[in-house]
Amino acid sequence: MSRVLVTGGAKGIGAGVVRALVLAGHDVVFTYRSSGQQAAQLATDMAAVRAGAEVSAMALDLSDKAAVAGFCADVADLGEIAGIVHNAGQSYDTLSMMMAQDKAEAAMQVNFWSFTQIVNALVRPMIARRNGRVIAIGSVTATRANQGNAAYAASKAALEAYMRTLSLETARRGVTANTIAPGFVDTDMMGPYAAYREKMEKQIPAGRFATPDDIGALVAFLMSPQAAYITGATIPIDGGLMASMGLQR
Repeated sequence: MSRVLVTGGAKGIGAGVVRALVLAGHDVVFTYRSSGQQAAQLATDMAAVRAGAEVSAMALDLSDKAAVAGFCADVADLGEIAGIVHNAGQSYDTLSMMMAQDKAEAAMQVNFWSFTQIVNALVRPMIARRNGRVIAIGSVTATRANQGNAAYAASKAALEAYMRTLSLETARRGVTANTIAPGFVDTDMMGPYAAYREKMEKQIPAGRFATPDDIGALVAFLMSPQAAYITGATIPIDGGLMASMGLQR
């Protein structure tokens, strides 16, 4: 049994990840920003799912640099952390030539910089133990352009590049680093696209959006001993979206 830290675990993909990890036998500490009630309920529900499971939620605003620094300084209070799943994300949609730098930087802080600080605090002990897992939830937008997604896509592309480098630096010490790149996932983030959902699903070879539990299952596998030889990978989980040329007939 091991303890895993999940950022942004209260709802959506994060909740799917928490569920999968608990069911796979891990204890989980997950962060949330504003979904306190959902976080508390999820922690309670998951602790009841598996006898002896330790599941806890803690408030942390990853956009607050001082708060992230404080969290990293006190990370020893969490106990031994064997895995990190960076799921927390912030979107910022606007046309490329209309990007506001402060808003783009805010997305980069949550999606990328906060994660690098957490890695700095937690991966060195993993290296010392010669065992650990680091997983970043990226996006297909890092390699497949979508109008209005420049800032978000850039932050996810940075995440992928960082993870590839991290994998090279930690592989010999038993720590793996992989990125999961979801396509469209059935979460609150897709709410603004509800009117276009049917059309979008028709362009996905699998014919549907992913569920948070689809993503959680892949995270649980990458966290397992069976995935010890997988590192430096970006794994799409998109129903075949990236395999398609995207041309409609």
